[in-house]
Amino acid sequence: MSLRKQSFIQGAMILLAAGLVNRLLGFVPRIALPRIIGVEGVGLIQLVYPFMIVILTVITGGLPLAVAKMVAEADSQGRSGDVKRIVRMAMSIAVAASFAAAAACLAMAEWISTVIMTDPRVHTAFLAMIPILPLVAASSVWRGYFQGKQNMLPTAYSQTTETIVRIVLSLTLTSLLIPWGLEAAAAGAMAGMVVGELAGLLVLWVQMRKDTSAKRRPSEGSVPGTAGDPDAANGSGRSLSRSLLSIALPVTGSRMIGSLSYLFESILTTRSLVAAGVATAAATAQYGALQGMVIPLLTLPGALTYSLAVSLVPALSEAAARGDWAGIQKRLHQSMRLAIVTGAPFVALMGLLAHPICSLLYADDSMADMLRWLAPIAVFLYMQAPLQAALQALNRPGTALFNTFVGALVKLVLIVQLASKPELGIAGAIIAIAVNMGLVTLLHWISVARVTGFRLMPLDFLKILAAMIVTGAVAVWIWNLGGIPGGAAKLAAASGAALIVYLVLLVWLRLIDRFDVARIPVIGRWFR
Repeated sequence: MSLRKQSFIQGAMILLAAGLVNRLLGFVPRIALPRIIGVEGVGLIQLVYPFMIVILTVITGGLPLAVAKMVAEADSQGRSGDVKRIVRMAMSIAVAASFAAAAACLAMAEWISTVIMTDPRVHTAFLAMIPILPLVAASSVWRGYFQGKQNMLPTAYSQTTETIVRIVLSLTLTSLLIPWGLEAAAAGAMAGMVVGELAGLLVLWVQMRKDTSAKRRPSEGSVPGTAGDPDAANGSGRSLSRSLLSIALPVTGSRMIGSLSYLFESILTTRSLVAAGVATAAATAQYGALQGMVIPLLTLPGALTYSLAVSLVPALSEAAARGDWAGIQKRLHQSMRLAIVTGAPFVALMGLLAHPICSLLYADDSMADMLRWLAPIAVFLYMQAPLQAALQALNRPGTALFNTFVGALVKLVLIVQLASKPELGIAGAIIAIAVNMGLVTLLHWISVARVTGFRLMPLDFLKILAAMIVTGAVAVWIWNLGGIPGGAAKLAAASGAALIVYLVLLVWLRLIDRFDVARIPVIGRWFR
């Protein structure tokens, strides 16, 4: 496949399609793992996962975003030689950091699993996680390159391949290893993630080879960045590394705060629950239900916000380089409207049908109240990623860092204060997470508005709220009807009818029109 640049909306929709497929596929292990290893086994995986995210943030952090931003700027100015050197420099930094981090994790694995973690059974799973570090480091740089070129197809192919391989191997290894105990089964799930990342990396490598071959043909072997390329003289390796790090480090700091917050949340929540009188195994199970079952449901619409955020960075960077503030306003409005409109029906359905959803997916509705409490707040989460991407693209990563830090600090303080109270327990952690979602989004919104003057019309919010109310009412009415078989069929009927009504309301209230649909790849041509 030769390199093909897509528009902002096309790129976002390509990543949206891949993201939806990956998230839907991702629910296969979310549903199957609790049935294989139970909530306690899921809790073990969730204790290792935040630590892995912290290490990966240290290794890659803002480097993919820096690559995307610098490649987009260099490509728009015709500096093809710099593009190749940017990728090479970023790859050197990422791979070196990943091997250093892997060595440190291997050396300190025993101490980390016995002292830092609240459950020593995570040791084997932690060791199985280590090989994933260099794989993610390399793939993140290549994804940043393709995103900077505004070609989202390689990223979509890679993510889908990684998801499929990870699911198949994680479930297979977990099932084979469960006779040896929860610790071995959790390690099998982590090993499946490692092989999945390797498969995704191989897909990106193939796409890079195809892209390089396509570039060489027209110039008969001339490769950007060689001695014969006039762009090769632009910028030394040192200046490129400084430019990369000047963008990457503030973003890494912002993401590091989020990752550390996630890690400390896992540690402090379980410790606070134990302080409230909950047994260690039960605390691990409760946290596993919250982070391994409830939060993934809430983040399902995040496939769109992720795709919007990834596409938004190069699009806004390019517009800012041209001084096109009208274009920036347009992109922001598109992103926020799509994020809210897409997330709203999920909020209504998850809040009102929490018990049947959890019963169907997990054969256990004990966590349904967690889902019901957090669902109304999740709309702030859907707005957060595009706002943060806008701050980063407009050279305000420090502002995003500060906002994230404030939200993380407030969340951790509230977890310690509330989750340790016997009368609240896990509900205290849920309150803290909800406050974090709302606070960080509000701070990001204020920051973006100050930089760009961006405003979202209050009438849009009222229209979406009205559509949510009607959608929820239709879903509950159908669910409570007699004469329809219960279980999956009834839930599907209630959800499907409600979503159809919601789509009709979107068109009737003019929240979307045929021109919005026309921008979607493949199906859009039928609406032009």
